Amino acid sequence: MLRIVVCVSGGGTNLNAIYEAIESHKIEDAKIVRVISNNPGAYALTRAKEHQSESVCVSPKDYLDRGAFNEALLNAIREASPDLIVLAGFLVNIPSGIIREFPNRIINIHPSLIPSFCGKGYYGLKVHEGVLARGVKVTGATVHFVDEGIDTGRIIAQKAVNVEPGDTPEILQKRVMEQAEWIILPQAISDIAKGLIEIGDKDRI
Repeated sequence: MLRIVVCVSGGGTNLNAIYEAIESHKIEDAKIVRVISNNPGAYALTRAKEHQSESVCVSPKDYLDRGAFNEALLNAIREASPDLIVLAGFLVNIPSGIIREFPNRIINIHPSLIPSFCGKGYYGLKVHEGVLARGVKVTGATVHFVDEGIDTGRIIAQKAVNVEPGDTPEILQKRVMEQAEWIILPQAISDIAKGLIEIGDKDRI
């Protein structure tokens, strides 16, 4: 059984996609053992409660400095003994201590086709604003391993999505979620649970 910790900051739509995939058996031999949010108002915490998952909020506002917050976040992850950590809209830079403790066990979903529109400053709607400002015709989403860079880890899966005339950042965000994120993130987790993608210390996929 693949033990999954999901870290999320907002509404938890990707979290919900994972729950639905587990409940419909598209993901087998896997369980979300804890949901962690840095935002006490995140609807993702409500989703976790609805699905009877353990949840916890670790907010930086509750700690004197970033170091103390990072240690609390690490402890919250450790307590759940995860095999896999999934960043599903988690607007926190993962500290190097967590990455070193869980090498090749952390994956992230990013709402663009990396290496385009990624890295520092590209998150949430800012990604889609950048896509529209640049005038590209195709965008999408990427699942990748997390390393100590920003959106620089090895790519696991990508899916393209067309940019349509008249798109706003909000419309494009919704299309990317529906046509890419909610598909490739559960699929990546399924492949990991089946052993098709290796995780852990081995430096290969």
